[in-house]
Amino acid sequence: MKLNKPLTGILPVAPTPFHADGRVDEEGMRRVIDCMIDQGVDAICILANYSEQFLLSDEERALLMRLSLEHTADRVPVIVTVSHFSTGIATARAKSAEAMGAAMVMMMPPYHGSGLFPAPQGIFEHFQTVNDAITIPIMVQDAPLSGVALSVDLLAKLARELENVSYFKMECPFAADKLAALIEAAGDHIEGPFDGEEAVTLLADLDAGCTGSMTSALFPEKIRPIVTRYAEGDKAGALEQWQKCLPLINHENRQCGLRATKAVFATGGVIKSDAVRHPLKPMTERTKARLLELARDMDVLALRWGK
Repeated sequence: MKLNKPLTGILPVAPTPFHADGRVDEEGMRRVIDCMIDQGVDAICILANYSEQFLLSDEERALLMRLSLEHTADRVPVIVTVSHFSTGIATARAKSAEAMGAAMVMMMPPYHGSGLFPAPQGIFEHFQTVNDAITIPIMVQDAPLSGVALSVDLLAKLARELENVSYFKMECPFAADKLAALIEAAGDHIEGPFDGEEAVTLLADLDAGCTGSMTSALFPEKIRPIVTRYAEGDKAGALEQWQKCLPLINHENRQCGLRATKAVFATGGVIKSDAVRHPLKPMTERTKARLLELARDMDVLALRWGK
């Protein structure tokens, strides 16, 4: 699906559902996609960190990519995460994603652990190689998980010199200041400055110039109005909605992580199991109880979607 205008709004990450025994739940994945579309998302991101991409085999990745793209059937754009330390593997993943109909790919800089990553020139060449192999946009994910410090100068160089590198997902500390500095440095070369981290810093990031957020799939139907109201000039309305969402955003971000969406989706009948793959562990019943209470208070769509 080719984009005919820059993506804005809310582009959540789809969870990868597993059966209780750890097998990929293919029908569950289709239901995840359908539920997210009913949530009113502007695009769907698959195979990201919140999709447990680091616990999937190559064969499972290929299966999930094909299944998700085929089932979405161009109802919304799909962003495929292609991150890998190997430039060759990241490039092959990106080419495959484009061939199957992805609208965009997302990449973290190459890293392996907290101490093995290339110098800035190697990072630039990593993105350059992928850029030269595809024709769809690339979103750079700047997240502390990688342990890689991406300077504004390097990010701006990527945007200015690589035609397809035009989207940036900022979820590093002090993201708003970095977003503002990047927009100032690269200007029109950036089509999509995006917020991350479950929208926990969304208002500051909107003030800095971001045009959307890549959250989880927990409750994008409640977070999207923050972005749309802000874009319409209703900053007071955006703040009011963010304040309503913030307790659940904070609990997800600080207490639950990627397990939150799965727990709510399973409770609401979207998927059969909220299982995560070992060595990840289920959240405690105490943490889940608070999550579900907050989700019910927000009348989250996923809690009633499958019932």
